[in-house]
Amino acid sequence: MYSFMGGGLFCAGVGNILLIVSTATDYWMQYRHSNNYMHQGLWRYCMPGKCFTHNDSIAHLDATRALMILSLLTCFIGIIIGIMAFIHSSFFDRFDKTFAAGILFFISCFFVLLAMAVYTGVTINYYGKRYGNWRFSWSFIIGWVSVVLNLFSGIFYMCAYRMHECPRNSNSH
Repeated sequence: MYSFMGGGLFCAGVGNILLIVSTATDYWMQYRHSNNYMHQGLWRYCMPGKCFTHNDSIAHLDATRALMILSLLTCFIGIIIGIMAFIHSSFFDRFDKTFAAGILFFISCFFVLLAMAVYTGVTINYYGKRYGNWRFSWSFIIGWVSVVLNLFSGIFYMCAYRMHECPRNSNSH
């Protein structure tokens, strides 16, 4: 049980760090415009030598930002509860921390999956038609990696919950 929880905490910790890096950096997409390579993230777009904040309220960027921040918060709360699952306190006996942490990791995975899907769909439909030379960049890829890590965190914690709730009966053989 503890090995599943440790694996879940490791995946959640790395996934949350990747979520922070992905959300904060400006390399979600790179494209070529007027013979210059430019890149953009959720908060800024950059031209050679200068970066500018997105002044317009662009709906898909707002939705992606909000979902990424919600994912960060739920993953962080899941990590806190996941750490508390190692502590055997009578104060939390009625509250199964392994189950709660697993559910929070699945919710975090769902939020970041939605964020990545919104960004992917709008970017492909918008930039794919306007610019011929564009590509997703490393911040975007890190976001997708965090989806997988949060999913594995949830799976590990649900496995730990099942092992705790349904211990094998050694006398059944």
